[in-house]
Amino acid sequence: MRGIFGIEPGWGVTIVRISMGLIFAVHGYQKFAGGLGGVSDFFAKLSIPLPGLLAPLIAVLELVGGILLVIGLASRWIGLLFAIEMIVTTFWVQIPARGWNASELDRILLAGGILLFLTGAGRAAVDEVWLEKVDGAALTPGLKT
Repeated sequence: MRGIFGIEPGWGVTIVRISMGLIFAVHGYQKFAGGLGGVSDFFAKLSIPLPGLLAPLIAVLELVGGILLVIGLASRWIGLLFAIEMIVTTFWVQIPARGWNASELDRILLAGGILLFLTGAGRAAVDEVWLEKVDGAALTPGLKT
């Protein structure tokens, strides 16, 4: 399918994927740089269960997952994990504390995570190259899958 001006629509998904990856990687890095104890205390203040366990888990997800999105590796699954995270931050943290209008970033990241889960990495991604090789091998007669 061709998009506007003959540009393949997967490039639009690529822009979303790389933007999300950069946003999450920076936020994950900030969690480590600021100290996981502070993140854990903040989670406890918000009544997020198991803050001592979830703070480092979320920090790693954001840093490593963000980097994986930038290179386009495991994009569907990272997108799903980020969508789940953004459901929690949108409806448990942002909207109750600051209202609907203050949750724009969380809502657009939620939408982006769902987009990546449903569509995949887009173009210029490790997933794209790897999945093409896997799909090609699976369709080649005589090769065991």
